[in-house]
This record gives sequence, structure tokens and C-alpha cells, in this order.
Amino acid sequence: MDRAGILVAWAVSMMMVSSNLVQGLGVNWGTMASHPLHPSIVANLLKDNGIKKVKLFDSDHWTVNALADSDIEVMIAIPNLELEDFAGSYHHAKKFVKQNVTAHLKEPGGVKIRYVGVGNEPFLKSYNGSFVKSTFPALQNVQKALDEAGVGDKIKATVPLNADVYESSSDKPSDGNFRPDIKDQMVEIVQFLNDNNAPFSVNIYPFLSLYQNDDFPVDFAFFDNTGRTINDKNLQYNNVFDANFDTLVWALKKAGFPNLKILVGEVGWPTDGHKSANAKSAKRFYDGLIKKLANNKGTPMKPGYLETYLFGLFDEDQKSVAPGPFERHWGIFRYDGQPKFPMDLSGQGRNQMLVPAKGVQYLEKKWCVLDSDVSDFEAVGPQVDFACGLSDCSSLGLARSCGELNAHDNVSYAFNMYFQTLDQSVEACDFKGWGRIVTNNASQGDCLFPIQIMSGGKRLGLSFAALVVTIFGGALMSFFLFV
Repeated sequence: MDRAGILVAWAVSMMMVSSNLVQGLGVNWGTMASHPLHPSIVANLLKDNGIKKVKLFDSDHWTVNALADSDIEVMIAIPNLELEDFAGSYHHAKKFVKQNVTAHLKEPGGVKIRYVGVGNEPFLKSYNGSFVKSTFPALQNVQKALDEAGVGDKIKATVPLNADVYESSSDKPSDGNFRPDIKDQMVEIVQFLNDNNAPFSVNIYPFLSLYQNDDFPVDFAFFDNTGRTINDKNLQYNNVFDANFDTLVWALKKAGFPNLKILVGEVGWPTDGHKSANAKSAKRFYDGLIKKLANNKGTPMKPGYLETYLFGLFDEDQKSVAPGPFERHWGIFRYDGQPKFPMDLSGQGRNQMLVPAKGVQYLEKKWCVLDSDVSDFEAVGPQVDFACGLSDCSSLGLARSCGELNAHDNVSYAFNMYFQTLDQSVEACDFKGWGRIVTNNASQGDCLFPIQIMSGGKRLGLSFAALVVTIFGGALMSFFLFV
């Protein structure tokens, strides 16, 4: 095929991507990365893949402005730690709306903001009630400010909630109800959402059912109807997503709001950090989910259209691994905007690699590895702990992508991750003289020794120790290991 033919074929494929995307399908764009991609690169990535909805976790102006004149619908968000300020001051909410909502709505070429997420899973059990009292008043003030600004008919405030706000006394959705300790607050929120024609936003993670329970039937986490079936009031459930979603439907019904709109704010499958987290399982999960959305099947209790946001867009190497090492591997794209596996966002079974990020610049082709003469791995251990404590070693370990490395290469992986996180600083590959910089790719099989990108985003700060090492060199590294 000549060059003109290739261009025509590419243009046709782009038209197909854009026109056939599943209705209501969006993505979560998180930025908890040491080297986030430039927002303009991400905006173009979304456009190239025909993605029309994006959910953010803050209201950063640089990020939001990148979505101007893109026809992409946006949910901005208010972090949990700010909820008390919004709850205690309507003026605070009013100022937020002016600076972070209406300022972006200029015509033509504005940002299509559709939702404001008030908090992020603020009622998680692990928060021990820290945000229970502030969430509802904050929601009220934000929606009031939107209404007063004249945009409340088009832009709705909602609370992105984890599925742990409801529960069932059995495996049947019809036994679902809101958690007793927050039931009063949930009924207040649901009433308010209903009165303001705003959606209930819920995050559902079938992967966690596998992760938290070794006896969970694996096939029930997917959508290909090859596992168990639950019968509940003449309805059949063959996957945990539907069962979980309809548990919420029953909870809403019992609260008196059976017709409240529900959107799925987060749903996805990680690709590393656990034996069940891999590209093959992620592809299986997304193939089933997106086909289901394309067919407008909904769930047994709520058939039809379902607005859904995939989690997430990119891997994020600065996320907490307290829930599990997989937390840093939820992206359908790698840290550098490269797709991980074939997907079909139309749900028609035409799997192909998504369009990668364009214009990404990488650091030099250099890696930091353990010197081949070193054999005392016990002595090197503290250096590995240091390196992994200030970078991302979540791919190391049994049944992970780098789980088959030998002892020497395990150390090299840790050294390289630290080296790349600190932008390939020569001092960052010292490690008491045990590290050395090489130009041969150290990757092995499925285990990627990454080269970091030249970040154009607002990077998260490294710890004080890492900054000192960067500035003053590896000679001070041992000091931080023992203080």
C-alpha cells in the first residue's frame, strides 16, 4: 500500500473509533505519578481514541484547560481533605464554582463540565468516619453554588462512592441495604440527589472480590457466563458486577428512590501486582464489560443504558500500595501512554491496540543495574529497601510481571526504578558503589525495565531524603538508611 493509501486507511480507522465508541463510556484520568504526561498529550490521546467522557480527581486548571474545545464531557472533583471547608462555608463553595467551573465554560471553545465530584469514596470503612459529617453539607453547598451561578440545570454535584456503602445479608441482591452506620447520611444524600436530578455515582471492582477471597469463583468476576449463577426473585445473575450493582438498586428501592439514575464512576481490572492482575485477565474483563455496555443490557434490575467510567487511563507509580501492589497498575495505558493490550471501545469485537500517546519524549536509553561482580545480596538488601521505598517496585514478587527474576536482576530492577524516578541522575546509581549505568536494555521477557519519560506534568514531590541524594550524591544514602 502506498503512503496515500496508508493515510486513507488510518483516517477511516479513526472515524470508526470515534463514531462507534460505546455510548456513555468514559475513563478516569488520575495523575498520581512521578512523571505525569503533559495534559495536552493526554487530551489528544482521548480524542484519538474517540473517548468522550473523562473523570478527574481534582480541578487542576492546567489539566481542565487541556480539555477545552474538545467536546469531551468532564467530571471535576473536590478532594476529601477539603470537604470540611466546603461543608462549613457556602462562600467557599461559591468561590470554587466561580474559579473552577464557570471560568471554564466560555463559548465557543469552553470545557464541557457535566459533574462535580464532592469527595472521593468519603465513606470508606478504612476512613473510620472521618468525612461522614462533612460530605452531605459540602454536597449541598456545591449544588447551591452551581444553581446560583446559573449552571445547576446542566452541571450536577454528586458524591463518588465506593460499593462498600451498601451490603447484603446474603449473596442475593434483594437483601441489599445501606450500611447501618451510615444509613441516615446515605438517605439524606440520595434524597438530595433525587431532588436535584443528579446521579448516584458508585465504584464497583469485581477484581477485589478475587483479591479479598481466595474461595471466590473466578469466572463469576467476568462476563462470559461460564461460572456460577445466582437466582434471586426470578432474576438470574452470572457475574458479580450485575449482582453488586443490583444490590445498590435494592438499597435505593428500600430507601424510596427506585428510579434514581446511577452512573458507574469506576470499574476496571489491574494488570500487575497480583496473580490475578495481568493483561490477559484485564482483556477478558474489558471485552465482556464493553460488549455488555454496547448492547445496552444493563443489569437484571436496571436494564438499558449505563454511563460507565473505566478505571483507569494510566498506571500511577505514586499511588499508595496499602490496598495491594496492584494499585499502581490499573491503567489501560502504561505510564508513558502506550496501550497494554488490544481493546475494542465499540464493543463489536474488533480488538486492536488503542492509539498510543503522541509526542512523548523519553530520557536517554540508560539503565542502572547491580554490578555483576557483587554476590553478597544480604549486604545489598538495605540499598534495595531504600530504592523501592522511593520508587515503584510493585512489579517484583511472586506471580507478577517481574516475578521470575533471579536475585541479581531483582536488585537491578530496584536500582533502575530509583534511577529512573530521579531522572537518571548519576548519583542515583551509586548505591555504595554497587550500581553501574549501562546502555543495553536490561528488560527480560515480560519484565520491563522502563526508561522514564521527560514529564510535562506537575510532578508529585519526592521525599526529603530523595531530594538530598539527588543534590548531594550517593555518599549520603547510608545516612538515611539508619536514621
